[in-house]
Amino acid sequence: MTNHTPVLLQETIDNLDVQRGEVFLDGTLGGGGHSAALAKQVSGQITIIGLDQDEDALERSRDLLFGLTDKVFLRQTNFRHLDEVLQGLGINFADAILFDLGISSDQLESGRGFSFQKDEPLLMTMKKNPGEDDLTAEKVINTFSEGALELILRGFGEERYSKKIAHEIVEHREQKSFKTTSDLLEAVHAAVPASYHRGKINPATRTFQAIRIAVNEELTALEEGLEKGFKTLAPEGRFAVISFHSLEDRIVKNFFRDRAHEGKGKLITKKPIVPTEEEKRRNPRSRSAKLRVLEKL
Repeated sequence: MTNHTPVLLQETIDNLDVQRGEVFLDGTLGGGGHSAALAKQVSGQITIIGLDQDEDALERSRDLLFGLTDKVFLRQTNFRHLDEVLQGLGINFADAILFDLGISSDQLESGRGFSFQKDEPLLMTMKKNPGEDDLTAEKVINTFSEGALELILRGFGEERYSKKIAHEIVEHREQKSFKTTSDLLEAVHAAVPASYHRGKINPATRTFQAIRIAVNEELTALEEGLEKGFKTLAPEGRFAVISFHSLEDRIVKNFFRDRAHEGKGKLITKKPIVPTEEEKRRNPRSRSAKLRVLEKL
């Protein structure tokens, strides 16, 4: 059972415009909400290829989707490898592609350190069980240089106090290694001025975002996924991306705009679609979502 509520659900379905008999690639399957809604819309006459790095997400979606269509292929991988998945299935093109970026409600509650609301191990990995060679938040915080940490916080979190926070992290770990989210939360709070605590968001929000992005190489994966996704998209196929912060949205906006300027694509959304006030009230985690859609020419 999933606790995740799909964001911009009807808007995504309407703009992808999937028809019966087509192939839909869900690059971020999550709880399967978008895929399930599309399958219902075409009475199960659809091929769904669902990708997710989180094995729990695939398990949660399996029964839901197989009850709606028998043409379901689920793979545990990042969407940056979507071309390999399609090749392995003997499928040349997808008629519609969706990337729903960021982390799901289920992952926030997974105990892997994505949230600072509870004291959890510093993993921040999309994988449920990272291997010894996999990068984790604990490795980043305890081993990266002060300069590297500052670059991560500034570049991936747009954190104005990146220098102070990076310095505090290094000072802290000289006395005691970071093990849990509370350790990191404490260091951030110690580094920033008192006025920062009175803002709309927790002072640690941008730090947690930045480290999560670094651990999972999210922006590099997005750039690769957009390139490969567009190449495998069928003519007149549509590519939809839901982003949740300015760094992601900027990459998507520029990629879609460039394809349109080259005459290879048509912008279906001139401006991003955002949640209604009603959706934001029902699902506060949707408040920063932006949906952009491109059609391949």
